[in-house]
Amino acid sequence: MSDDERRLAWAYLSRVAQGPHRPLFDHAAEHGPQAAAAAVRSGGLGERLEVRAHIDTAAADLDHIAALGGRLVTPDDDEWPAWRFLGFDGSGVTAAVDTCPPLALWVLGSAPVAAVTERSVSVVGTRASSPYGDHVTAEISADLALDGWTIISGAAFGIDAAAHRAALGVEGTTMAVLACGVDRAYPAGHSRLLRQIATRGLVLSEYAPGTTPAKHRFLARNRLVAALGSAVVVVEAGWRSGARNTAAWAAKLGRPVLAVPGPVTSPTSTGCHRMIRDSEAILVTSSHDVVAEAGPLGSPEESRPELFRDTDALSETALMIYDALPSAGSLSSRELSEHSGVPLNKVRAALPVLEMDGFVASDETGWFRVVRG
Repeated sequence: MSDDERRLAWAYLSRVAQGPHRPLFDHAAEHGPQAAAAAVRSGGLGERLEVRAHIDTAAADLDHIAALGGRLVTPDDDEWPAWRFLGFDGSGVTAAVDTCPPLALWVLGSAPVAAVTERSVSVVGTRASSPYGDHVTAEISADLALDGWTIISGAAFGIDAAAHRAALGVEGTTMAVLACGVDRAYPAGHSRLLRQIATRGLVLSEYAPGTTPAKHRFLARNRLVAALGSAVVVVEAGWRSGARNTAAWAAKLGRPVLAVPGPVTSPTSTGCHRMIRDSEAILVTSSHDVVAEAGPLGSPEESRPELFRDTDALSETALMIYDALPSAGSLSSRELSEHSGVPLNKVRAALPVLEMDGFVASDETGWFRVVRG
C-alpha cells in the first residue's frame, strides 16, 4: 500500500467519523487505515459510521487543505504527537466511544505538531471574561510564551482570545484547536486572529474541512485541548462553564489542573473557586506556579525524575517493545512493530516515553537499548 493510499484512507476515516470513535480508532491502529475504511464500507463498525460510509470526499479534502497551505497529519507521520495521546489508554479514562485520540489532524501552519506540543500549556476560561480575567490571562500566557511554552486554547471569545493574543504579542507560539473545519473561521469575528495564529503557530482540528461547529463537537474538542498540553490552566469559569469540561478531561488524562482565583464576588470565578475548594484544581497566580506544576524547562534528564530502575513497572505494551530490542544493535520503529507484534502507532507513542525513562535511545541507525549501571 502506498503512502498516498494510506493518506486517502485516513482522510476518508476522518470525514466519516466526524470526531472520536473508539472502535474505529482501535481497528485502524491494529489493521491500518485502508482495512478500517473497508470495514466502514461493509457496515462492520456500527450504524453511526454506516450511514456516512458513502461520503468519500478524501481526495477533494486533501486538495482543499493543500490549497489553504495546510496538511493532514496522521499517525503515520513523524510529527504526530503520539506521546500526548497516551493518556487515553490510562486508568483514568473509561472505555467509551468518545474516549480516544483523534484519527487524524487537519492542520494550518508550518511548524511540526509534535514540536509545538513538546512544551505546552492549555489556557481556558469563560467567553464572558472580565477585565481582571483578561489581564491575568495575558500576564500568565505572555510570561509562559516568552519562556518557550506553547499556549494552547480554543480561539473562542474571552479567555481563549486573551491567551492567544498574549502569546502573539510577545512573538511566542500558540495553537488553536477548533471544533469545526480549519477552513471555517469560528467565531467569525476571529478570522484575523486565526490567520495570525496559523502564521506564528498552528490551527488544527480533527474535523475535516467544511465541518460546521456544533455543541457536541466543542465537548469532543475539549479533550484535545487537555491532551495536547502539559497542564490545563483555568483562569475564569462560571458554575457551568465549558472550561470545567476541559479541566475534567485533563484530570482523566493525568494532566495537572490549575485554577486562578478571582474576586469572591465575581460570578465568572465561581467555577475556579469550586474546583479549588473541592481539590479538583491547584491554585495558581503566576506563570511560575504553572511551570512548577507543568514541569520545568530543560532536557528530559533535567526535568523528569527517573521513575523506576527495572522493567517490572513497565506497561505490557512498553515491555513487549523493550523486549523486542536486541541486546546489541538497533531496530527501526517499523522493525520493532514487526518483532514485538505491537501496532506501529503504539510503538511510536511508547518509544519517546521509554527514552525519557532511560531505557532506550536512538541515532541514525534506529532505536537501541541503553546499558544501565
